[in-house]
Amino acid sequence: MSPDPMPNVCAEGLCRRSVPRASADRFVCYHCGMEYAADYSKGLHSVGDGCFAYLQPDGGWGWSNAGLITGDGVSLLVDTLFDLKLTADMLDAMQSQLLVAPLATVVNTHANGDHCYGNQLVKDTEIIASTRAAHEMTEVPPSMLAALNAAPGEMGDLFRGFFGEFDFDGIELTLPTRTFEGRLDLDVGGRTIELIEVGPAHTAGDVIVYVPDSKTVFTGDILFIGGTPIVWAGPLANWVAACDLMLSMDIEIVVPGHGPITDKSGIVQVRDYLSYVDAEATARYQAGMDAWDAARDIALHGFGDRDFGRLGEAGRISVNVDTVYRTLDPNHVSPNVVEQFRRMAELEAPHSH
Repeated sequence: MSPDPMPNVCAEGLCRRSVPRASADRFVCYHCGMEYAADYSKGLHSVGDGCFAYLQPDGGWGWSNAGLITGDGVSLLVDTLFDLKLTADMLDAMQSQLLVAPLATVVNTHANGDHCYGNQLVKDTEIIASTRAAHEMTEVPPSMLAALNAAPGEMGDLFRGFFGEFDFDGIELTLPTRTFEGRLDLDVGGRTIELIEVGPAHTAGDVIVYVPDSKTVFTGDILFIGGTPIVWAGPLANWVAACDLMLSMDIEIVVPGHGPITDKSGIVQVRDYLSYVDAEATARYQAGMDAWDAARDIALHGFGDRDFGRLGEAGRISVNVDTVYRTLDPNHVSPNVVEQFRRMAELEAPHSH
């Protein structure tokens, strides 16, 4: 049973959905401890003015969100999902909207598979991404994750721990049919939709999708709400700048790449995490500390009385610190992807806390 709804503000002014994951219907503000009900459940949710969010709790690895924007007789899909079954389920949930406004355009906000591996099911539409994102999609095809999930021994166990719930077999890599750099304005059934490239940040070619007439933004993985952001590309300053850009825009509804729907308070939360990690990692770099040691030190001692360590997937700090080091030192050699996932798993293991 859900708790009674609580006021939307706390002493920090951050209660409204600016919270870590708890369950599908119960949230706790980590600034004031208030509990309140919120509709973070799997499926399609109207956010008003012909815009919809498709949510996949609990927002952890691979459990991404998508969006649908309907216009006069036509619609645009923001992202597909991690495998074909999940994407088919999402499209089925959208059928009542798509019967009235058939799908014409898909925008992939970035190259991570949980936002584009389902493209195969919408291959008859125009698929748009940034030029950098389109290139990056070729570097980690579905067949690679299928092989990692199927690998024997410790490597397979490692990746199944992250992605074992998804089925990558038989997915055909379906690339964008149109690319752009910087900005691209689209007309979707009489509505102007703004695609704004803000990467490299989370990945090489991140894009946000802004709907001015409904004051709504679909952020892709520029926002993780209740989960730890992961900075594969960086620099972190670019991601902070992306947050500042959104804060300067006329936005009321924010649909993140992972986690519950939020507002500008969620943007502030992500920006503050990134700024803090950037400063803490830079200080340890300047003190001569190894990147992996720095990540473990921040994870164990660096957050102080801050609540960042309570976010889901807290082990991502290892990737984020390494990205800071790579930004500060062009000669810094980052570990391979297997080692990166091993380190994240180590930090999140019970004995690490």
